[in-house]
Amino acid sequence: MALKDMLVWLDRTNRSWLHLQLAADLARRHGSGMTALYAREWSPQQLAHRKTAELAGRSLEEVRELSKDAEASIDESAARARAEVERVAAQYEIEIEWRVADGEAARVLPQYARYADLCVLDAEVPAGSTSAGYRFSEEMLFVSGRPVLLVPQASALTSLGAHVAVAWNSSRASARAINDALPLLERSERTTVIAINPEDFIGRHGSLPLPRLLQHLGRHGIAADCVELADVPAAEIADTLQQRARIAGADLLVAGAHGHLWLRDMLLGSVTRDLLARLRLPVMMSN
Repeated sequence: MALKDMLVWLDRTNRSWLHLQLAADLARRHGSGMTALYAREWSPQQLAHRKTAELAGRSLEEVRELSKDAEASIDESAARARAEVERVAAQYEIEIEWRVADGEAARVLPQYARYADLCVLDAEVPAGSTSAGYRFSEEMLFVSGRPVLLVPQASALTSLGAHVAVAWNSSRASARAINDALPLLERSERTTVIAINPEDFIGRHGSLPLPRLLQHLGRHGIAADCVELADVPAAEIADTLQQRARIAGADLLVAGAHGHLWLRDMLLGSVTRDLLARLRLPVMMSN
């Protein structure tokens, strides 16, 4: 298996774009093709400004001028993003394909993600974006059909995927996440499996001990260490996972995403919700 086609999304804000740099590092390590996507979407402020002008009875010419100003602002932001992409491509000595798409990122990005092996996002989408807050990250997890790698801006990492920690609880979601992460695990220098409350899933699934998972990974050439954590309260699982991953020296956490898009407010798994809300380490999630 191989990671050969990555997509990274850039929004219109002046951020550090740490996720772009880490994605480039990962692409260089895997010899992967990489596409940077910029969505030309209006901000909520721009939309509200135009609506206010229309409701106030401004002339058609005035409304058109507002639209032209908004489009010019979007174009300036796209130019800054493209310059950053070119800088990162030169720094990491890789080719990055630049693409611009019209429309809201929440509509455009899932379509592009379906043609990639992995989609890399800034986990902290700012409130000024049309696709605001963690809701956008949740939507990508459930509608893209691809694994999503979320990078928190607070991270001080300079590389990604050298040491991967894998969250394991024998669930469908964790099995899917490990399968999707195999290209990363096969190229990592070290893999650590973190099993949370293993006595619970062994009881549910019969005699399928953790050595069976390590054997499965071994058949892919992955020699994984294993950390077993028992009696962890549900409300503390997300924080415990990240803490133990950081203690082990991991630069990436792999975890399954539990929940359903159409009822996500009620059925989004508590661990998934906690991870998204208090993310301190890059995480690759699958659903």
